[in-house]
Amino acid sequence: MARDRSPIWDWPVRLFHWALVILIPTAWYLAETGNLEWHRKAGYTIALLLIFRLLWGVFGSDTARFSRFVKGPGPTFAYLRTKMFDRSAPADPGHNPLGAWSVVAMLALLAVQIGLGLFTTDLDGLESGPLSYLVDFETSRQIAEYHELVFN
Repeated sequence: MARDRSPIWDWPVRLFHWALVILIPTAWYLAETGNLEWHRKAGYTIALLLIFRLLWGVFGSDTARFSRFVKGPGPTFAYLRTKMFDRSAPADPGHNPLGAWSVVAMLALLAVQIGLGLFTTDLDGLESGPLSYLVDFETSRQIAEYHELVFN
């Protein structure tokens, strides 16, 4: 039987994935080496990518839409029960229901990480996220600790 070789994900989703593969380690490296100005710029780029992906997940192509592959608890638990007892069950192309929830978790963690970064301040108070002025220095430093913790 010939397999359909058409792509499951469209080029905007692929571009989003590969941009994250490049930008997340780049942002980490920039922070580790103290280049916080470029770290912040990488974070802004990741934020724009996340906004794009959320919009594309609602208004984008059929295979990119969250409504196509993110299922509720019922289908997710049914999938788990099926896979536990019948490993030979055919797989649908794309994310299975559990994999779809891992995508949701990853996007949520990315949003939390970006949100925390907006309020952070470095140790000497010279480099700060654009919203750090909304909280006092100690709170901003605590948020910076959470920003690092979430990444790790």
